[in-house]
Amino acid sequence: MWGYRGRTLSSAAGPHWLRVVCAEADTEGGKLWNGPSTSRNLPNAVPRPDLFRIRDWTTEGYAYRVELYAFAPDPIVSPRSVLDEDPGLPETWWKEMTAALDALADVPPPADREAVREEYLRRVIPEFTGHQVEDVTWTTAHGDLHYGNVTRGPHILDWEGWGRAPYGYDAATLYLYALLTPETAARIRAQLSPVLDRPEARTGLLTVCAQVLQARTASTSTPSSPTPSAST
Repeated sequence: MWGYRGRTLSSAAGPHWLRVVCAEADTEGGKLWNGPSTSRNLPNAVPRPDLFRIRDWTTEGYAYRVELYAFAPDPIVSPRSVLDEDPGLPETWWKEMTAALDALADVPPPADREAVREEYLRRVIPEFTGHQVEDVTWTTAHGDLHYGNVTRGPHILDWEGWGRAPYGYDAATLYLYALLTPETAARIRAQLSPVLDRPEARTGLLTVCAQVLQARTASTSTPSSPTPSAST
């Protein structure tokens, strides 16, 4: 399985999962490179496959890192990040996920890892939602908690981008990425109410809304595209 833009290559390896990361020599390191290794220090209450070993090497102008994980026995919730049908997750799954998000949010936000930059959210929220950002409650978040990164265990996969984010950011991602199935989204909104009903979650919700709208704008705005009409 190839990762985003071919940066990673992963496969089952017997009872384990093997993941290889590649970068041009002298450009390795940084948040994405070190995300999985640093996530090993997060609480055990956050369910994720164990990372057993890491090996680095450089050859012919490229740096490589190989990571050996425990194999998550349960399948991912969806092959797509966005739900287009009800995955039929039981109530126990949502209780465990809410507990995992609470445990992660209790981790002091790392000073050297940002899942969402403050400058970014203060720019895109007014631009794409029309709302203003006031005080931000910062917590620790996975940063990419869509339905292709969680299993039916549940286990949370892909810890490249974890770090500081506005409170409720992960829960907001799960909710908003289900809006194509309104009945499912309503159920998810109710299941995650312990997080999303808190006033400090407003900025997390607005951040994900702005990101979705920004991505949609980028995907439809090409040099050959006509200018949207006033009614669009």
